[in-house]
Amino acid sequence: MIQSNKNLYHRSRDDGLDASQTRVVETSLAHSPALTMNMPVLLGLTILLCSLCVATTKKNPLPFHDPPSDAVDHVNPLIGVGGDSPNGSGGMIPSTAPPFAMTRWVAQTRENYVSVTPYNYTETSIHGFQGTHQPAIWMGESGQVVVSPGAGRVLPKFEDRGMSFSHNNEVVSASYYSVKLEAIEGGEIFAEQSATSRVGHLRFTFTGTSAPYVLVEATRATVIGYSNPNNLTYPEGTVVIDPDNREICGNNPERQDNIIAPLSTPATNWSGYFCTRFDQPFTSWGVARNGTVSQNQTSGNGAMLSGYATFAPEQYQINIRTAVSFISIDQARQNLEKEVPDGQSLEETARQTRSAWAEKLDRIKLVGATNDQKEIFYTGFFHTLQYPYEQDEYGRYYSGYDDSIHEGVSYTGYSNWDTYRAEWAWLVLFAPERLPGMVQSMLQDYKQGGWLPMWKNIIETNIMVGTHADSLVAEAVLKGIIGFDLDTAWEAVYKDATVPPINDDVTVYDDRQEFVNYEVRAGLSSVYEQKGWVADDIHSESGSRTLDYLYDDFAVSVLAGLLNKTDEETFFRNRSMTNPFSIFNSVTGFMEAKNASGAWAGPDMGWTEGNEWAYTFDVVQNIPGLIAHKGGNASFVDFLDEHFDGGHNDHTNEPSHHVPYLYTLANAASKSQTRIRQIAESNYNSSVNGLSGNEDCGQMSAWYLFSALGFYPVNPVSGEYIVGSPFFDMVSIDFPSSDKKLHIVSPGAPSKPYIHSLSVNGRKLEQPIITHDELTQGGVFLFLMRDIPQAWASGVTSGN
Repeated sequence: MIQSNKNLYHRSRDDGLDASQTRVVETSLAHSPALTMNMPVLLGLTILLCSLCVATTKKNPLPFHDPPSDAVDHVNPLIGVGGDSPNGSGGMIPSTAPPFAMTRWVAQTRENYVSVTPYNYTETSIHGFQGTHQPAIWMGESGQVVVSPGAGRVLPKFEDRGMSFSHNNEVVSASYYSVKLEAIEGGEIFAEQSATSRVGHLRFTFTGTSAPYVLVEATRATVIGYSNPNNLTYPEGTVVIDPDNREICGNNPERQDNIIAPLSTPATNWSGYFCTRFDQPFTSWGVARNGTVSQNQTSGNGAMLSGYATFAPEQYQINIRTAVSFISIDQARQNLEKEVPDGQSLEETARQTRSAWAEKLDRIKLVGATNDQKEIFYTGFFHTLQYPYEQDEYGRYYSGYDDSIHEGVSYTGYSNWDTYRAEWAWLVLFAPERLPGMVQSMLQDYKQGGWLPMWKNIIETNIMVGTHADSLVAEAVLKGIIGFDLDTAWEAVYKDATVPPINDDVTVYDDRQEFVNYEVRAGLSSVYEQKGWVADDIHSESGSRTLDYLYDDFAVSVLAGLLNKTDEETFFRNRSMTNPFSIFNSVTGFMEAKNASGAWAGPDMGWTEGNEWAYTFDVVQNIPGLIAHKGGNASFVDFLDEHFDGGHNDHTNEPSHHVPYLYTLANAASKSQTRIRQIAESNYNSSVNGLSGNEDCGQMSAWYLFSALGFYPVNPVSGEYIVGSPFFDMVSIDFPSSDKKLHIVSPGAPSKPYIHSLSVNGRKLEQPIITHDELTQGGVFLFLMRDIPQAWASGVTSGN
């Protein structure tokens, strides 16, 4: 049977198995009689399907379907944009932009602020098209610009200019968006949108309307904080109208997170700049302030400010390009001319952006996935390649840390507390060309502001806890990323681990505390260095801080070892491995925060987006030590069962993401396989409510992506991935940093979650661990799957 079907293996397709890989699979299958008879046919069909995976167009009009890409066709930007609460569905927006774009463009259904995004699926009117720099739903907007079409009387106020629409008339993709709007005075406006990194490209077609106009909003009343939408400030910007050159340009200094910026680096002169250019002549123009329109004015400044241009009644179509900059209006104009020059069609802009997504997403091909699963997977892939986002502009960037313009590369939107877990590892694999610049950007922030970022949104915001840039830097070096200064990298992470913030013994550092300086490792000098924990009666979130700092110490030790700093490696390794158990309460069996005196603070005290259940498992650098403290593998597995069966696992927040994989490290891999599939099925779907928790700059999706492949980086700086349960019959991966493809072959996996055996290039794995080198060297990972729990790596559950 194998011989007679061998021709199926040798199709000369780049995405299929080569002859040597085929022999590896054949040899492995020969030892599995239950699969031998039908496996060659199955694998042959798998490869054939993989080679023919160009799907029909879903919703994009044909001119916007170039280049063909099954992966991009399965991106559904509406996943995670619904919900009636900030944490209801993912906190995403259906944005149009290339990977890591400086500005994402989106239809505006709401005025956004911390906890509110500019688009939500529940709304029924669109008020314009927004170039947004809001990196996550729980972060603030910065320097946005809104372009709003209209017909008849100019309506500058948000509440007045909204036009009704139906989701049935939306086309939503990674590179192109369109919608039919009901013009307020009658008729229809067909709005189309694409974008490059720094330029939004819009086209408005007017049918049966009054005389068309386009409004460009520079400033608005903006909400500060999230608890009170009536807590408004009024940023003052500028607008300049140049009818001869058909331009409306200006600036917007809005930065909603400025209230939580460190006191020593307030980014005083920061602003977003824009320059909008039209392809049609103006018939009239003017400026609007606080809803009052002043015709024939060519400039203005102040709050609640817009500029507008009107067009001839017979002008039925207008092309608009809006470039943004964090440097100046002139730089915005240069960005426009570089990225979308005069004469470039919307179709060409969309083609370039679609090509950028196809170059990334086509690197993974799935066989055995349903349409819904492909939408979840490729939309997740799409989400993971948006942040951190570009902040430099052709060799220059504004730094809010020293309020100056510098030469070099720069990124912002670093949600490090979330993304160090798996998102960063995903970027190492699929955006390695970006990693040197992303690390260098953090080192520049250190040089200009004094510290590596914790949560950078233009500048530091002191959001979350821990100095997880330490982990990002260490993981990059461990996995061979080069192109940044290692001496500066060590200096920066060593400072994180050894230098406390100012007034460390008296500053609480509550969540989003205002009027404080850099938070970094709050509590480092007050108790942590002497006793091993952060004191709950001095600092907020003390239990989480303790465990996060100790993981970061482990990351520092890894970097020290890579740089041959043996004394520092030993010191930080010892601290990271032993001190987590300084807050382990042996009476209750849980981690628990402590006060400075050593007294227990109480089981509900001191946690960040989690509780004592989640954080008791948060010792990823020393799981064997944790298992020992819980009484060994069997009792640890029982504790995990109690955690899951009791409903304590909260996948909506990141501290729980690694927990299902811990069964595997306690010799109960089949239980991991059960839990992973359950979590994937209950927390991810292809609807607008398709993410159970906020995306958090890609981390929610990174969990799904790694899990679907069959492994996860439980300890990101270990260089290892823990085996889980692959979801699909076959996955072919073309890594950008390697010419060796990886084929993950797991026949029957969609209905068979349990691993009978695993071999890597013909070598059977007895331990459920894959190294980073094994992953990137490519070849064949062959999983033999079953529909009932297996003994592989499961001695505890199999009775051994």
